[in-house]
Amino acid sequence: MSAKSAEGTASLDKALDVLDAVGNAPAGLSQAELAARLALPRTTLYRLLATLVARGLVRRDPLRRVYCLGLRCFEYARAAYAMPDLVAAAGAELRALRDMSGETTYLAALDGLEVIALERCDGAHSQRSHSALGQRKPLHCTSQGKAILAAMPAAQRDNIVRDLPLTAVTPRSITDRRRLQAELKLTATRGYAIDDEEIVPGVRCCGAPIVDASGQVRGSVSVAGPAFRLSMQRIELLGPEVAEAARRIGAQLTAAHVRPADGPVQPVPGGWAFHGAHLRWSARESALYWADLLAPAVQRCTLDPGAAGLLENAADRCIARLESPIELLLLHRDGVVVQQGAGDWLQVRHDGLVQAQPGLPNRRINAASVGPDGRLWVCQADGERWRIGGVSAEGVVLGGWRLAEPVSALAWGPDGAALFAVASESGTLYAMHEGSPTVRRLATVPKGSGRLSGLAADREGGLWSALREGWSVVRFEADGSMDRVVGVPVPSPTDVGFGGTDGRTLFITSSRNTLSRDALDAAPLSGRLFALQTEVAGVGLHVLA
Repeated sequence: MSAKSAEGTASLDKALDVLDAVGNAPAGLSQAELAARLALPRTTLYRLLATLVARGLVRRDPLRRVYCLGLRCFEYARAAYAMPDLVAAAGAELRALRDMSGETTYLAALDGLEVIALERCDGAHSQRSHSALGQRKPLHCTSQGKAILAAMPAAQRDNIVRDLPLTAVTPRSITDRRRLQAELKLTATRGYAIDDEEIVPGVRCCGAPIVDASGQVRGSVSVAGPAFRLSMQRIELLGPEVAEAARRIGAQLTAAHVRPADGPVQPVPGGWAFHGAHLRWSARESALYWADLLAPAVQRCTLDPGAAGLLENAADRCIARLESPIELLLLHRDGVVVQQGAGDWLQVRHDGLVQAQPGLPNRRINAASVGPDGRLWVCQADGERWRIGGVSAEGVVLGGWRLAEPVSALAWGPDGAALFAVASESGTLYAMHEGSPTVRRLATVPKGSGRLSGLAADREGGLWSALREGWSVVRFEADGSMDRVVGVPVPSPTDVGFGGTDGRTLFITSSRNTLSRDALDAAPLSGRLFALQTEVAGVGLHVLA
């Protein structure tokens, strides 16, 4: 290398050192601070700064007499993510989202293990999100980062997640890799990601990935604002709008990209319930029983085994209307038994005849399941804790396990020795084995993804549950890892249960009683019964002895 070229390289290194120092000082640096930090002669620093200012890479603030990054740096950064110009493609959509929501909208792109803000449209309120352009943020605790990760091919996503430093930026930040992977799968199904005060306390955000026709993830678009304005209910309404805006941005970059359908979930012909739950398939009758808890009624659905389609000639009808809200519903030798709000038990026969059912506990029960021996297993309050155990002939709960929180659903595994439970409030899935006092925590679902509701086991050891406010049904492997997410066309699926002639149909109930008019307009099938044909057969339910 010649002396002249070596001198040029040295000057370039010094100029880049200046640029790097200025870029890492958000408030700017004075010439004296730069000279001290970089140990450069004053004349050399003056010459470098003059060149950088002339090129627009650095600007001088005349009031504070400090040097800051120039807009040319940001133009270079935007160009690095354009090809074609991502910012230009997103401009109109960012403004439309801002005008629709009143909140600040952002465009971001992946850079290593972080996302960088490329564009921003400020919201209409004085109190609003105000992340700076060019600011870098972690992937795991931003809706922008989670949206990008969720849209990636699985192998690429897993490589990045493995290397992420899952730092707790706020108490709500996800710091467990299994929980993060679970949320990413839910995000991919929903089409949008949620940041529930995970990077800034008091600020919520929903974001969606921008994907071009080749399947390449180009960035993400998001809406952010104070949590008191962006409630989780409002996030559910904004999320699909953000996802649609992201799709339109991707369509401008190349040919339109069509997302695959969320899943083969079909509504069962029939009416709707205020809050459907307690799905029980009777193999002897080849019929499905379920309940509307709030407008208390017992439904009975029959399928035509000779029909060409899953639900062709299906008949779902109300066989009994009751006077008090329904708490539980269990299979009986002839129909079902239900517990009402006062603790009383009634038998509802397959023909709709209702009569008292003695011999069952008259205390309020949080959850119940019939064991392989026909004995009733329940969860009920036990002082300041909750007990899960079998009910004796005298109606007393014996043995079992004690938990610090109530569970809302119980299900037996395929071997008849493991009992599983769902705690909706904490989003926890528990496992218990007869003969062992240990309660094992299998999985925990973040609240931003929805609340676990209902439980059903399949013959391969998988566990299925619905996600209320999450638009999804999920399946967990025996080790607690989530291996499947199925989207449903309603925000609040409430319960799941296997049935059908081959046991491979997963039935899903839903709720509509807490939804706003806007939410019902967006999800008119809320409250309906749904069916999903699966590749695995469910564990048959036992009949109360």
